[in-house]
Amino acid sequence: MSVKIEVGAGGIPHSQILIYGLVGSLVLIYLTYLNTITNTEYFSFFGGLAAVVALLWGTDTIKHLCSYGLGTGVPSAGMIALGSGVIAALVGATTGIFAPIVTLIVAAIIGAVAGVLANHVVRMDIPVMIVSLTELAIVGAMTVLGLAAMVGGTFNFLDLITGTTVILGFAVQSYEFSVIGGSIIAVIFMLAAIAIQHSFNACLGPGEKQDRTLMLAAECGFLSMIPVAVISFAFIAFIPALISLLVSVIGWFYTYAQYIVLSKRDAYAWLDAQPILEPKGGA
Repeated sequence: MSVKIEVGAGGIPHSQILIYGLVGSLVLIYLTYLNTITNTEYFSFFGGLAAVVALLWGTDTIKHLCSYGLGTGVPSAGMIALGSGVIAALVGATTGIFAPIVTLIVAAIIGAVAGVLANHVVRMDIPVMIVSLTELAIVGAMTVLGLAAMVGGTFNFLDLITGTTVILGFAVQSYEFSVIGGSIIAVIFMLAAIAIQHSFNACLGPGEKQDRTLMLAAECGFLSMIPVAVISFAFIAFIPALISLLVSVIGWFYTYAQYIVLSKRDAYAWLDAQPILEPKGGA
């Protein structure tokens, strides 16, 4: 089953959002490296902000892709983005300080291969498929790496697979109590996959407006940050985790309030343009 997808015209060009999303997510992920430089964990929340910026980019990419009538493929686009992103993020994390850049490159390769298969093997023949899946793979990778850095305080692979537990008063390193060993990546996968596909799915239609859709994307990003911030209390110090939680809640509250304002604006505009017809024979 497929449905016709209708998107609004105008707004910020996709190429411009791509640049903002790519540069912004890279810079914000690298800001989490200040934890390593300062030997603290106070900068972990920048990883979550990187994920929010990446999700804004990803939402507009899905809108761009689905303007070709992908139909029920909107959720699928989110899943393939995060599936590719998890692989790229885990591979990139093994390269130390170069992790964000390597993650980006690996994700781009995986996304391009997926796009070629979709167009030339599955025969979907969508003009922007290869470019869009490449972008979505990078978005997924940046989101996973950012949220992993937020919950663990670092994007270094060895730190993400090493946790600490206390046995008889002694601190013991354990894989099971690490970010990766504790399956936190699986939680991040689902939170991000839902966030990246929900916004356009919720706003699509003849009355879709870019600012409203992207505001919902930001709201979904901050909403995803909240459980990640709560989980981070198990992996980083109390104050850094609390900072991440406060940033998440404040960001979510603001973007949610703005989304309601934009929704009312568009609802009022539709009511002003569409006459309400009384049913025949009275109410």
